[in-house]
Amino acid sequence: MASLDDYRVFVAIVEQGNLTAAARQLHRSLQAVSRSLQALERELGVELVQRTTRRAQPTAAGLAFHGRIRTALADIDLARSELAEHGARIDGALRIGGSTQFSAPYLVPLIAAFMERYPGVTVELVVADRHVDLQREKLDAAVRLGELAPSRLHARQLGTLRMLTVGAPGYFARHGRPRKPAELVRHECIVRQSDGAKQRWDYARGNRRQPVEVRGRFRADNAAACNAAAAAGLGIAVAAAWQVRPLLDQGRLETVLDDWQLPGLPLHIVWPSGRQLPARTRAFIDFAAARWTTEPPG
Repeated sequence: MASLDDYRVFVAIVEQGNLTAAARQLHRSLQAVSRSLQALERELGVELVQRTTRRAQPTAAGLAFHGRIRTALADIDLARSELAEHGARIDGALRIGGSTQFSAPYLVPLIAAFMERYPGVTVELVVADRHVDLQREKLDAAVRLGELAPSRLHARQLGTLRMLTVGAPGYFARHGRPRKPAELVRHECIVRQSDGAKQRWDYARGNRRQPVEVRGRFRADNAAACNAAAAAGLGIAVAAAWQVRPLLDQGRLETVLDDWQLPGLPLHIVWPSGRQLPARTRAFIDFAAARWTTEPPG
């Protein structure tokens, strides 16, 4: 019989786009991930994912199943969090790490809801632009955006943040709006890196893949600076939806290529390995997973 872990593997494969990335996210071997998917498909009697050497594309049945099972896993996480109230005393101090931009609009409201549910818990939020060492900073857990570097930390993916292609109305008035990704080579694109090399933006629509190498006169190694440059009319940028939502609402940025998808930005919670998790830490991890699975940031 398929286990709960097998269902989590299937969700990770769909959201990561291939088995290798899912194995990395789950901190499992590629062979173990492949076996879990095969066991699940064998038990259900239907192909959930079409595999190629590079990608794992969900079938129509797999895509529908993913939507239902993702919600069910969130309900299980929430039930575990609520059960912790009855099975163990949830109190004491938590030290949580988060990034500068993400913490105020998204992590703080999550912590506030958690503290309302567990009045005996106190929380100290440690905010930094860099990934700090959890053990040196005595952090119980940290929320991190983007792909995780190999480490001994335990990790759980909380969701995938949507990426958008954006530019200022004034820029589009002067230079036109790209109708397909290939047209970006004729535009000024804002590159998030400090050197002068090209950057590749990978678009997809259905089974069609369209990677585009872009360049521009402005580049920066900070997302907020790139977003501000786009709002100033310096070019077209790729940005996380949660980061540019205020600029979109204000009309300072507009989206283009809306019928093409970009790879999402993974959102993880990580915690130190090698010790028993306190009940309050486990409760926070489950609470975050349940809340952000059903109400993703951005």
